Amino acid sequence: MRVLTLNVGSSSIKFGVFDVSGAVEAVAEGEIDLHGAARELRLREGDKEQVHALVDDKAAVAPQALDKLGKAQRIDAVAHRIVHGGRQLRQHCVIEGDVLHKIEAAAPFAPLHVPPALDWVRHAMDTWPGMPQVACFDTAFHYPLPEVSRVLPLPHEWLAKGVERYGFHGLSCESILAQMDAPPERLVIAHLGSGASLTAVLRGKSIDTSMGMTPTGGIVMGTRPGDLDPGVLLFLLREGHVSPSGLEELLEHRSGLLGISDLSADVRELARAQGAPLAALALEQFARSVAREAADMAVALGGMELLVFTGGIGEHDEATRERVIAHLQPCFPSLSTTVLPSRENRAMALHAARLVAL
Repeated sequence: MRVLTLNVGSSSIKFGVFDVSGAVEAVAEGEIDLHGAARELRLREGDKEQVHALVDDKAAVAPQALDKLGKAQRIDAVAHRIVHGGRQLRQHCVIEGDVLHKIEAAAPFAPLHVPPALDWVRHAMDTWPGMPQVACFDTAFHYPLPEVSRVLPLPHEWLAKGVERYGFHGLSCESILAQMDAPPERLVIAHLGSGASLTAVLRGKSIDTSMGMTPTGGIVMGTRPGDLDPGVLLFLLREGHVSPSGLEELLEHRSGLLGISDLSADVRELARAQGAPLAALALEQFARSVAREAADMAVALGGMELLVFTGGIGEHDEATRERVIAHLQPCFPSLSTTVLPSRENRAMALHAARLVAL
């Protein structure tokens, strides 16, 4: 059995084809560039790489890319990363019955993430009618969070409307635990990329996490501010500085590292900006934000035996890791850290194999 995994991001789609007949084995992996100068599909099989040009038409990218993948690889099931399942979808599941409608209902919780993923689900269904399609939710790993973490400090009646802490990057957290033979009881996972969050894991279960109801909250990110004084938002709206749609655009695309530095959301570019004080400030605020949140996770756990760095920044940016560790060491002098790759697609393939076999 072979599973195609589709991990839809804002600027690219990472995919993999996995043989799940026995031990999970990556047959092919790659990405689809959505915003480059030339949209293309890169498919890697071992040491060989194929590059397929795609029509520069947003509506045509998905069906064309899936058609090329289907011709290049045998596919028996498709697994889709869905950032938010809302109140109704808490566990990974086969997309059948009213599941698609429930995913659509969750779109307001993550309007920048869920609709694009839904588009690819529909195109995959059109490309391979009758083929099993599986939804893998980034929120599933965190369910159920303890009440002390899940309930937000708002009137209790809002819980019925889905206003609670869900947590994200769950597939990444799952993949980290899967790579550890004997995870420590009290573990903090720092998934650091353009979107970033930290998760407290107690005996293999998420008990707290930095992101809240949406992927906008938590620590400072590439273009998102993380947790912010709500009074700032009220001020901007009340004084007419932004409209509701303008506020969304500000919080999702113009804040975080980009907003602080007035230069870039990419830590690599900020590190190269020698003599740019705002770039240095952005990097320092990011590191302090991560360290502060790690300490908070340690409070939730009653200690921190290991801090795992993962994600694009966490895996590849040594300077950022060193900054975070330097902030933490006065309070955690014997802190142990490690770096592990995020293998979300592999986790998705495993869930698809389990669910389709049922």
